[in-house]
Amino acid sequence: MHTRTLGQGLEVSAVGLGAMGMSQGYGPNPGDRDDMIGVLRYAVEQAGIDFIDTAEVYGPYVNEQLVGEALAPLREQVVLATKFGWNITDGRMNGTNSRPEQIRRVADESLQRLGIDRIDLFYQHRVDPDVPIEDVAGAVGELVDAGKVGHFGLSEAGAGTIRRAHAVHPVTAVQSEYSLWTRDPEPEVLPACAELGIGFVPFSPLGKGFLTGTVNASTEFAAGDIRATIPRFEAENIDANEALVAHVRTLAGTKATTPGQIALAWLLAQQPWIVPIPGTRRRERVDENASATQVALSADEVADLDALAAQVGVQGDRYNATGMSMVGL
Repeated sequence: MHTRTLGQGLEVSAVGLGAMGMSQGYGPNPGDRDDMIGVLRYAVEQAGIDFIDTAEVYGPYVNEQLVGEALAPLREQVVLATKFGWNITDGRMNGTNSRPEQIRRVADESLQRLGIDRIDLFYQHRVDPDVPIEDVAGAVGELVDAGKVGHFGLSEAGAGTIRRAHAVHPVTAVQSEYSLWTRDPEPEVLPACAELGIGFVPFSPLGKGFLTGTVNASTEFAAGDIRATIPRFEAENIDANEALVAHVRTLAGTKATTPGQIALAWLLAQQPWIVPIPGTRRRERVDENASATQVALSADEVADLDALAAQVGVQGDRYNATGMSMVGL
């Protein structure tokens, strides 16, 4: 596994691991906690993945606890990212909260759950329209000065917000959904990152499983699977979007690789400061995702994939109406 450099010189493995799905989001949680601990340790020790992503809201709280327990013996080998920014009441998200006092409280509680003395990368999970981003950046900057946080990040923020935050405290990474069928960051966010020297971390780089070719219109999502709430995964939209994954599947066949590896290789080819964080609960998928760094795409193949979404069209929003209202602020 080779490394890539995000903003402010933060070096991480070229492919990271999103841990959310080990605790929520994709149907019933795994019954064997020890197995998830094993997957996390396997990713670091066997696949060379050293960039692990979690958040207080995953669970909530239990994902940070899982990641902390799993990686305690490997702390010096990993870069841990977690997030703040939600008002969590009675175990449920109840709007955003990025007031400085809340940021400080979440930092202390996340440090405790993760069992560490410094959060390597601390993201604002969603922009809080009620708190100026300058106040958020200033609060995180104070945590950096105190040694509790290493780097500041933003998630799903618009270009203007990124610029304003960066003017107060350097932003190391912006995390947003980005993949062959979610191209929202391209017009404004990626150019802003390039200009300011900020790394970009795509989550859901495999289209929440769609780009692996394992989801079709007959797929029935289990209770608790977030895809059941996403318009893009409604049966009629999956049918319409099948042309996109069919194209990726064909290219994968010519290279003796998988559609998911093509999707990750395309992201890696976009910029040297892009680091996708696919999630999984399985060791074999960890290996598959890590091996995407070895998939070579020609300039013509990259250009063909660049144009793919526009050529075939993508049907359905990537979040429901509430979720869409909280991105790009």
